[in-house]
Amino acid sequence: MILLGIKENILERSACFQISTLLSTLHVLLPHYLLLLHVFWMLGCAEADWLQNISTDLFRSPGDILLGGLFPINELTSDLSQREEPDDIECNSINNYGLGLALVMKFSVDYINADQRILPGIKLGFETYDTCTQPAVIMKPTLLFLSEGSTGEVAVRCNYTDYATRVVAVIGPYSSEMVSIVGKLLGFFLIPQISYGATSDKFSDKGLYPSFMRTVPTDKGQVEAIVELLKEFGWNWVAVVASEDEYGREGQRQFSALAGEKGICVAYEGLIPIYSNPGPTIRNILEHINTTSVGVVVLFSLSQPALKFFREVIQQNMKLVWVGSTAWALHNDIASLPNINTVGTILAFAEMSTPLSLLSPYFQTLFSKIQQERQEQRPLDPSSSIPSMGNPCPSCWHLSPDNMSLVEDTLLKRTAFSVYAAVHSVAQALHDMLGCNTTFCPLESDQKIYPWQLLEVLKKVSLNITGTHIEFDEMGNPSMGYDVMVWIWQEHGVTFRQIGNFLGNLSIDKTLIEWHTVSNKVPMSNCSADCKTGEVRRVKGFHSCCFDCIPCLEGTFQNNTDDIQCTNCPEGQWSTPRSNHCVDPTYTYLAWDSHESLGLVLAGVVVLICEAVVTVLFLRHWDTPVVKATGGPLCALSLLCLMGCCASLVLFLGPPGDVMCRLQLPLNAIFPTVTLSTILAISLQIVCVTEFPEKTSPHLQTLRGPGSCLVVLACCGVQAGLCGWFVQVAPSLTTFRSELRVEFVERFLSCPVTPLLSFGIVLGFNGLLALISFMCTFMALKPAGQYNMARDITISTLAYCVVWVIFVPIYTGLDDRKKSIAHVTVTLISHMGLVAAYFFPKCHLLMKTPELNTADHFRAYLEGKITPQEEQAQ
Repeated sequence: MILLGIKENILERSACFQISTLLSTLHVLLPHYLLLLHVFWMLGCAEADWLQNISTDLFRSPGDILLGGLFPINELTSDLSQREEPDDIECNSINNYGLGLALVMKFSVDYINADQRILPGIKLGFETYDTCTQPAVIMKPTLLFLSEGSTGEVAVRCNYTDYATRVVAVIGPYSSEMVSIVGKLLGFFLIPQISYGATSDKFSDKGLYPSFMRTVPTDKGQVEAIVELLKEFGWNWVAVVASEDEYGREGQRQFSALAGEKGICVAYEGLIPIYSNPGPTIRNILEHINTTSVGVVVLFSLSQPALKFFREVIQQNMKLVWVGSTAWALHNDIASLPNINTVGTILAFAEMSTPLSLLSPYFQTLFSKIQQERQEQRPLDPSSSIPSMGNPCPSCWHLSPDNMSLVEDTLLKRTAFSVYAAVHSVAQALHDMLGCNTTFCPLESDQKIYPWQLLEVLKKVSLNITGTHIEFDEMGNPSMGYDVMVWIWQEHGVTFRQIGNFLGNLSIDKTLIEWHTVSNKVPMSNCSADCKTGEVRRVKGFHSCCFDCIPCLEGTFQNNTDDIQCTNCPEGQWSTPRSNHCVDPTYTYLAWDSHESLGLVLAGVVVLICEAVVTVLFLRHWDTPVVKATGGPLCALSLLCLMGCCASLVLFLGPPGDVMCRLQLPLNAIFPTVTLSTILAISLQIVCVTEFPEKTSPHLQTLRGPGSCLVVLACCGVQAGLCGWFVQVAPSLTTFRSELRVEFVERFLSCPVTPLLSFGIVLGFNGLLALISFMCTFMALKPAGQYNMARDITISTLAYCVVWVIFVPIYTGLDDRKKSIAHVTVTLISHMGLVAAYFFPKCHLLMKTPELNTADHFRAYLEGKITPQEEQAQ
């Protein structure tokens, strides 16, 4: 591009300009001594010649092609409510910021004219007028711009295609309110209008504003940046205040809409009047802000309404976080308010810009020339101090280098780039449209430049200005973003510190922010505290940010942080209360290394040892009367089965499986059946011996031999059938798990005992055997002078029945883990009861009273005979 070479000369020119400006100032003071030195220096800085030739006419300059400029140079000083005639408007108070921007336009045009690579052979002229930010004021210069050529008249035609307006493009106005007034009128003539400050997004509508363009990003981007900033600090309860103009209303509307989409609640919205006394309204706004208890206020406002707003904020001693829009956020009038440092923390947004290094040398030279001309009484000395359309700033005649603060304001330096970029964009478009090269522009003296032709070229302009790339999208918006600033309070005033930027995404360094809170903590601004993990929001009132936190129940979970109800877990998964996700269920079991398992194993070993000791002792006294009377081989079988049952209890430990579950209950039931059926056989013998001694004696061997075996086989056969039935109807562990309804995160996995009826019948059959044995021996007579076998059976079977009867209600009320533990425990206790009550008395006889281990002491059970004494006793 033709401007790419500009950047290389900036530093060199700046040095020449600074020294040249110094010499110009000294030349005024010491003309006789420094004039010659000044001339020689100017010859050495050829590129700075244009500085010495600039005009001191601040608001207009003739040229081959004219640009129009609209700037808020003055502020309203009359009462619009008293207006009776169209010209009853007075704007007699200088707006330093607007005046500075108008002077930046002059600088831009002078610079372009000095750089012959842009429009060689063509002088670019300009006319700048005051808008006073008033519709009645801005219309006059706008109509002048629309006049045909230099006639000063707006022609009425049927076709404006070949209508050449006074200016080829308009730079400005600054505010969205003024653009909305003149934008459609300029759009009718398709005159390029490039605003350096209007950010309202509605101007992107090319149907309504076909010729509007700008060198600042739109409010849509600014709103997105503000919302991202609020989300960055977790603020979701805010107030938004705006000035009652196009800029403020549109910004407030866009912010409220986007904030709602992003989960940020606007607790209050207020508008600051700009055409009437705003005092009462501002006080009412601040009262509502206090009522809503917000900690953050977003302020979309022009600088003057914002100035009046903060005066009242200071007076009411309010201390909050203020998020400022670009229109006021860096404004010096607000930053210089007394006690502004008491309002809290101000976070501000400003358009990205590039410093113009030549700006200060230029104005130093310009103000020096004005001072020199005033001292020499040049014709520019005004006769009146009242601003007019032709001279919006009569007091500018008194400018001097002492007034450099006018153009060194922080906000002005940032906005200057937007004006500079607007003028350069038009110049580049003219360069492209006319087919210029670096030395010549083919512009005929009578050639007309039609605005609509320039507009089409301007839309396609792409250039680099001091290292910043500028191009426009189809809506006329530039490729620019925002800088994020924070106000820093210092003894000498306010400074603005950049803490981040926004160009599609927010990037911010929080450590650079100084919060005006205790311990420099980030302020909070939330209607309700955030819910904890696993809790959902139940909105109360009209704002989604005001809510109660409801914990999610088991089987439900919090899917998102902003959910208003818990989500049910998908099939096959479950959750615990207050969960934010569901999980696949896990299964536990009686692990070998658990405390319960170790206790059960230890108890089982004790019982097993007791049974083994009894077995060994009985085997050692195999041919003695006590062993024979107890059942002989059947006694040994019953002891072995008790030991087998005790050993089979290990099936309850470790991870369960299909085979293990098929064996667990049958083995746990069939082994005790052998023992209990043996005891039942002996109980039947006792009944026969005591109740029918004469008939029993001849057949006692049959009862003790084949008869007892038949009883044991019959009982075991029935139990085997019941166990087979249970195995048949009970589901396998795999089937049980597949059909299990998942309503748990963790579950103890045990072998299924369904249906419960078959489980109860299998265990109940053993209880029935014990009960029959008890009934057979409970009323049996004790043979006189002989061992009381009935007593052992009665006590052992009673203990067995009691243990299992107690087990039933306890078992039904336990969870699966405790059921398994209880089942093993009761089995061991019942076994120990049988061993202790039935076998231990006989062991005691064998070891302590072996003299009683005689045939006479067991005659009734060995021979079925009763002594005469016994007969008399009966």
